[in-house]
Amino acid sequence: MRLSTTAASRLSADVVRPGYDRAAQAVGIVHFGIGAFHRAHQAWYTDRAMGQGDRDWMITGVSLRSADVATQMNPQDGLYTLSERSAAGIGVRLVGSVRRVLVASEQPEAVIAELAAPSTRIASFTVTEKGYCRAADGSLDFNLAHSQSLYYFVTQGLRRRRDAGLPGLTLLSCDNLADNGRQLEALMQAYIARHEPDMAAWFADNCTCPATMIDRIVPATTDADRKAVAGVSGLDDAAAVVTEPFSQWVIEDRFAGARPRWHVVGAELVADVAPYETAKLRMLNGAHSALAYRGLMAGYSYVHEAIGDPDLRAMVTRLMLEEAAPTIAAAPGQDLSAYAAALIERFANPALNHRLIQIAMDGSQKIPQRWLETLTANQREGRSCPAILSAINAWMNHVRGDNVAAWGPVDDPMADRLRAVWQAGDRSAVARALFGAGGLFAQTWTATDNDLAALS
Repeated sequence: MRLSTTAASRLSADVVRPGYDRAAQAVGIVHFGIGAFHRAHQAWYTDRAMGQGDRDWMITGVSLRSADVATQMNPQDGLYTLSERSAAGIGVRLVGSVRRVLVASEQPEAVIAELAAPSTRIASFTVTEKGYCRAADGSLDFNLAHSQSLYYFVTQGLRRRRDAGLPGLTLLSCDNLADNGRQLEALMQAYIARHEPDMAAWFADNCTCPATMIDRIVPATTDADRKAVAGVSGLDDAAAVVTEPFSQWVIEDRFAGARPRWHVVGAELVADVAPYETAKLRMLNGAHSALAYRGLMAGYSYVHEAIGDPDLRAMVTRLMLEEAAPTIAAAPGQDLSAYAAALIERFANPALNHRLIQIAMDGSQKIPQRWLETLTANQREGRSCPAILSAINAWMNHVRGDNVAAWGPVDDPMADRLRAVWQAGDRSAVARALFGAGGLFAQTWTATDNDLAALS
């Protein structure tokens, strides 16, 4: 039997239920991009907040184009299960915070009406970097920001709110973009200035775009996962999500109006998200990339296998605590040593099978923020970074093609260019072409002679 409101009574007693009457709650959030990550993160936080007595924060999900999630969730009345997997086993929760899913390309008027509804107070987004329709320089690409983009729907919803005398909205980006709130704000302002210029002042006065930092590993749900969840819950769930026990959500406390009491269930409301974002990039993401390239060289497939290697564990620990952490101006109460310990524990989770080759994708786009900025900060203080340099060596080997036989062609937008660099000289010449004065990555980090020697 498939999960639904009616069938939920048949769920196994082991499944945790929502602690509120779903039918009695109004929609307070319209969320664009209701994929697995949103269901494992923001919708999960909202479900638990309502379970603590918060009212009227149900979510209307919006898919901009694909009807896949609507097909999964609407027949289930918006219900789905979230399964947390660890070495200790699996725990399943029924999440009830999603009311329904709209497909914007098929139901544009319904999307605008939801944004304009008096009960709606937040519009949030996990649309991936592509959904922000940015040009190469980071500005809004008006050819992409058309009538099927988030900008059109949000602007039309805001116009109706203004005309009806309703308050503005908090626009909450939950995507992995640096300074995502300011970016969304600038892009919205650019769209409004061109298409609805009379809205510009009202938007500035009545809407806010807080920054956020989000973190949770949410692998794609497989048929095997759905079968395993059905075995625990007793019902089939087409929208099931599987994730790790860890989650983090840091939010700039700059809302246009009311907000859910997310802080009661673990979210952190702060004045400045930047220190948390920097810690994630340099400690979590930096360590992940180092494990990926060093782990692939050592013959491992998964993160938990790589971190189980004593040498790689020591390398990652040094990278986080001795090389990355000293470059981060921690916020009050932000414990970087505890954060590093939590990351090591997450990496060791054998239940997720997080593939190293997946993390190794698009390395040329990732290493400036994950490694090179850390190297530059340490260089200014006269500190060396042997762990990061060892990771760069492994990345250089990877883009040379050392892992092609086992994992296929290098998946990187600069793969051809990097291959050409290798074909033009020996390792020493490659190191200089990449990181020496005038090198490909010199704008972020210019290696010293000692660094170049370590990479040669």
